[in-house]
Amino acid sequence: MNGKDIAGIFARVRANRPLVHHITNIVTINDCANITISAGAAPVMTSDKAEAAEMVSAANALVLNIGTLTSFQVESMLEAGKRANELGIPVILDPVGAGATKLRTQTVMELLDRIDIAVIKGNAGEIGTIAGIEGGVRGVDSCGVLSDPEETVRACAESLNTTVVMSGPVDIISDGKKVMLVENGVSMMGNLSGTGCMGASLTGAFAAVEKDYAISSTAAFATFGRAGELAAVKSKGPYSFRTALFDELFSLNEADLAEHAKVRAKDAV
Repeated sequence: MNGKDIAGIFARVRANRPLVHHITNIVTINDCANITISAGAAPVMTSDKAEAAEMVSAANALVLNIGTLTSFQVESMLEAGKRANELGIPVILDPVGAGATKLRTQTVMELLDRIDIAVIKGNAGEIGTIAGIEGGVRGVDSCGVLSDPEETVRACAESLNTTVVMSGPVDIISDGKKVMLVENGVSMMGNLSGTGCMGASLTGAFAAVEKDYAISSTAAFATFGRAGELAAVKSKGPYSFRTALFDELFSLNEADLAEHAKVRAKDAV
């Protein structure tokens, strides 16, 4: 997989304008909607159980984010996830804060048990929790270090028969066989609340147009990271960076992405 492949998938997002249904958290919902639009896709942000199945039926991807977890939201997620599975619509799970409380961990495990998840996207602490490795989440932020993160991601993906994305300074993506590393991005992305959630939104948009979810997720994070690199040059701090991030993704040239995407593959298992 090279930069040209990544740019081609991004072009398909822009051409097809997939609808991404979000059941997500109230802290970052507006940023998730806007990053989806900036990528060329279309967001819908609704969480009522009464319309969950009907709404997802019109969508091309479903993103489930437990950042501001409520029991009513979980019911909607299960309803929407079930319908998405029936229709073959990819479901992205962002297990925000998994490992921080028993409720969050139990909810993630229930969602994984009852819904066929196409991609799990989390930080090191969250993915470590799902993989059965102790500790590493404070609030919703990762504070742990995995001894072998690439193997953790690969083994977790293999065990759950899904694609796993571990976001970080180097993003690690695996479907249980191939392992991809994305080295685009800047440290400023870690100083802004919501970039992880935005990454999940882009994962949904890209999964809507590319059904090899390890490939689509790799493309999503390379694209997001490249926009971050360009935004960092034009910003003075996290809040000007936030605005520039939307602008740079919206105007990102596919030729630039093809040239500057930093992706490498590990040997397949």
